Amino acid sequence: MSTSSSATRGKFWRTDWFVGVLVVVAVLVLHWSTDLFATLDRRFYDYASTQSSRQPSDKIAIIAIDDQSLANIGRWPWPRDVQAELIDKLSAAKAKTIVNTVFFFEPQVDRGLPWIRKIKQALPGDATDAGKIIADAEQALDTDAKLAASMQKAGNVLTPSVFVLGEPQGRPDKPLPPAALKSALDENKGYSEPTVSTQQPLDAIANAAAGVGHLNQLNDADGTVRSEPLLVNYYGKAVPSLALLAAAKSLNLGPGDIRLNAGESVQLGKLRVKTDDMAHMRPQFYKVRDGKFPFAIDSFYDVLSGKIPASKYADKIVLIGPTAAGLGSSFPTPGYSGMTPVELLAQTTSSILSEHFIVQPAWGHGLMAAALLLVAGYIVFLLPRLSAGMAGAVTAGAFVVLVGAEYAMLSSSGVWLQLVLPAAVLLIGHLALTTKRFLVTEAGKVKADEESAETNRMMGLALQGQGQLDMAFDRFRRVPLNDEVMANLYNLALDFERKRQFNKAQAVYEHMASFNPKYKDLESKLTRAKNLSETVILGGGGSHPGGTMLLDGGAVEKPMLGRYQVEKELGKGAMGVVYQGRDPKIGRVVAIKTMALSQEFEGEELTDARERFFREAETAGRLQHQNIVTIFDAGEEHDLAYIAMEFLKGRDLVDHCKDGNLLPVPKVLSIVARVAEALAYAHRQNVVHRDIKPANIMYELGTDTVKVTDFGIARITDSSKTKTGLVLGTPSFMSPEQIAGKKVDGRSDLYSLGVMLFQMLTGVLPFRGDSMAELMYKIANEEAPELRMLRPDLPPQLAAVVARALAKKPELRYQDGESLAQDLKAVAAMLAGGPAVAAAQPAMATVQPIVTTAAAEATQTWRPAATDDAGDKTVVMAFDRAPGSPSGLGATFAETQPAFAATVPASAMPGYDAVQKDSAAPQFDKTSVMNRPGANPQDGGGKTGQEP
Repeated sequence: MSTSSSATRGKFWRTDWFVGVLVVVAVLVLHWSTDLFATLDRRFYDYASTQSSRQPSDKIAIIAIDDQSLANIGRWPWPRDVQAELIDKLSAAKAKTIVNTVFFFEPQVDRGLPWIRKIKQALPGDATDAGKIIADAEQALDTDAKLAASMQKAGNVLTPSVFVLGEPQGRPDKPLPPAALKSALDENKGYSEPTVSTQQPLDAIANAAAGVGHLNQLNDADGTVRSEPLLVNYYGKAVPSLALLAAAKSLNLGPGDIRLNAGESVQLGKLRVKTDDMAHMRPQFYKVRDGKFPFAIDSFYDVLSGKIPASKYADKIVLIGPTAAGLGSSFPTPGYSGMTPVELLAQTTSSILSEHFIVQPAWGHGLMAAALLLVAGYIVFLLPRLSAGMAGAVTAGAFVVLVGAEYAMLSSSGVWLQLVLPAAVLLIGHLALTTKRFLVTEAGKVKADEESAETNRMMGLALQGQGQLDMAFDRFRRVPLNDEVMANLYNLALDFERKRQFNKAQAVYEHMASFNPKYKDLESKLTRAKNLSETVILGGGGSHPGGTMLLDGGAVEKPMLGRYQVEKELGKGAMGVVYQGRDPKIGRVVAIKTMALSQEFEGEELTDARERFFREAETAGRLQHQNIVTIFDAGEEHDLAYIAMEFLKGRDLVDHCKDGNLLPVPKVLSIVARVAEALAYAHRQNVVHRDIKPANIMYELGTDTVKVTDFGIARITDSSKTKTGLVLGTPSFMSPEQIAGKKVDGRSDLYSLGVMLFQMLTGVLPFRGDSMAELMYKIANEEAPELRMLRPDLPPQLAAVVARALAKKPELRYQDGESLAQDLKAVAAMLAGGPAVAAAQPAMATVQPIVTTAAAEATQTWRPAATDDAGDKTVVMAFDRAPGSPSGLGATFAETQPAFAATVPASAMPGYDAVQKDSAAPQFDKTSVMNRPGANPQDGGGKTGQEP
């Protein structure tokens, strides 16, 4: 009885119908747990939906900002009056609707416009010729106003906004502006895509536009755009898409004419656009025919230049947007690998106007479930009873019916029935049962495989004998493993070790371990090969002195430097390598900076450098400050001098000194202020860094942690010469006295910090040259450019701080880091909205008066300027300037040259008396200066800026 029951169970597991049930269940589980079959269905949708015979609307035209336009007009972004000129042309040609997909979120301010406006304020009135010229210049430079005026005049221009999608958790940061509300609808039924924040056009442009619609795209799980959110909900206000607004405007309808049939459709006049319950529409993506895009695309430049007459766009919806490579984003869509927003807008607008959309009927899900049940019944009950030929015919027929039905409905009627899953279950089930039947015949192939395995083994031995070890291993891997093959592989691995190819020996041992990890001494051999392939090499060779492996009785262990175990290399520097290490006794992770002194020095220089290394390391180790990296230990081993220091998780500031990746100004001031405080502490300990630069400042953004590194390293390398004979260092950050080889103190570090501050604010260095000689000459002789010439948005107080930090003479700079830190904090407080005067005084107090020499006074005299009608004064500065001498505050002039003059409102120079050049006025003595409040006669102050 027991034997019969066991035989029955064995036969049950091998039946075709049971295998069919397992296949159906497995495919359904795979469908519910992965996106595999849904992805297949979407790909089929992409192909079938684009095979439709539907034709796009001939009322839509695209004017593209393409490569040809960029080549002729110039790099993007263009001045906005260029776009205003095109809008004027289209408006004059009676274009029905103009849709500009370019975002106008930020004002476009020409650098000269603020100066033109300052000059305009300084002039006595606008009635003069100069006043008219200034007014014309102001109007020409204000391109935002030109664009807004053109849009206002046209009256049919739509502009985009963008929203961040997501479920809101509270109230909005700010309400929709009035211009956006003109296009919005009240919607609190959940029939729109929720959003949490928005970016809107500039008020001037939004107010001039005929409507503001959103330009958001929805991506499916595979990143492809297949649907359009017709409405997005911003805290109860539904904002229509730009396509929906364009369609409405072309039909002379407004937002008030848009009706919402929640969960079903959006009605636009007589047009009824079917959607899902979130107001998502699936547009028709029209097929490319004869290699041409479905809509006419003309070049922006051709239309602007008149090559294409604007009359072509009469009574059309004109869409303007970028298509040039690298200008904006592109999205994969059905039938297209990449489509720009303006091209996508054309497809969607045409679908709305022509009612060409694709729907998923509610009964479609029931149809898919019924098809799945039929397929499952066929696989489990009918397929096992059919002959191979008949089963193949029935399966093929059913597969064609399922796939053909979905294709036909999509391509002809725009109805999506998801039948790919039942078709996949049918195909996989048929293949599984067919494969099961054929497996019964596989036993006859075993003997042939054995013969093939022996041939490969013999070939492997022959190749190994010829020294072709890689090819031999390839042959051995084709042979099923047994004791004989294991012996062959063991000998092959030994051959790899003899050639010191430990990584290949490791691969052989791992292949053997998959069969029998206890074979001979395989475990120890594998460990040894792995360690040899991963061990850090300490010592000489190309980049490290020594060249020794750390071996102990034939075993390999990770190398040690002093008491630290070296784990991996972190990077290379000019003098050595930095490793990550660990103190095995306490488990502390450290950074180990090594210096190959014996490679850089010899004889007495080596002895001196070694003594200097440990003296400087000891000095740096005494520095205990929250913004200075902690030194734990120093030593020498394997001809390597090393310093073990705190392991930092952050990165240096080099990346944040490049234009496009600059940190916010308050963050920069905070970082530099903390570095200044750290330097002040070090200078009080009589320790000078000598190599302050972004690469030596570590910053962790997450914790806002700042650490100064490499104290004393520059001093150690002072006597080292490179192969070209140049002193090691970073010339761009050296102070003038450091370039000249003079003795330096803490003020040299503050100069280097000033250079770093300049670079972090502007993205460029204050001094640059085509050669080292030119660079060093500029540092020693030329004044740094004024900060606000590169960043007009920065306050003058900050420019004064930077100018003082970069003073050529040490006595004119900050004398300690604390003063610099205080001024930076004062400027930061002012930027944060603190009391303007209180915040500004520390920075302004650093500005030194201008001193004129007797030679300059021979040609320059001064008297107070007149007060204008507004009660302001004009500061007129004119002085003789020596070659290479500075031209700003805090400068002394010893030689004469043609005079330089500048005129600015007195309000731009708070605290200074206005003066005006007058050859008839009395001259002053050698110490004549521009007067400032609180000035001391001993430091160049006084009342000499006024008439005697």
